[in-house]
Amino acid sequence: MSSLYFEDLSPGQSFTSNSRTVTEADVVGFAGLSGDFNPIHMDTESTKDGMYGQRVAHGILGISIATGLLDRMGLFKESMAAMLSIDEWRFVKPIFIGDTIRLQVDIESTRLTSSGRTGVVRRRMQLSKQDGSLVQEGIITVLVKCRSTQTAPTGSREGSLT
Repeated sequence: MSSLYFEDLSPGQSFTSNSRTVTEADVVGFAGLSGDFNPIHMDTESTKDGMYGQRVAHGILGISIATGLLDRMGLFKESMAAMLSIDEWRFVKPIFIGDTIRLQVDIESTRLTSSGRTGVVRRRMQLSKQDGSLVQEGIITVLVKCRSTQTAPTGSREGSLT
């Protein structure tokens, strides 16, 4: 799919990604990147008798995978200007190594900025696993370019984000 610009988006639109399996390498790599080596993520033996009976992927890894799945969809590949906020994020159920997850993105609202060159887009993101159960959800609000910005003079700058 080609990039969607502000003019292409409206409340009620919904998009679903392909799925992706969370691997051992994902968890180990994220631990190395983040510095979070908590035993709940890294120690198979200590988690056997724990709450879930196995290791759990980092919660923030779930958000990271969600943004990666969104990028692979290509919806905002050319049109994304900035991430403005992550709000109301909930970690509903754990993500385990071997879970296959998918992202659903629902456009909740759109608002043109005062410059008229970008718009604020509020997106509800829902990450679900192979059995359809919701594991994470929240709102990621972004600044999306208008089509007219493709012809804006070189060196022009966005004034206000609101």
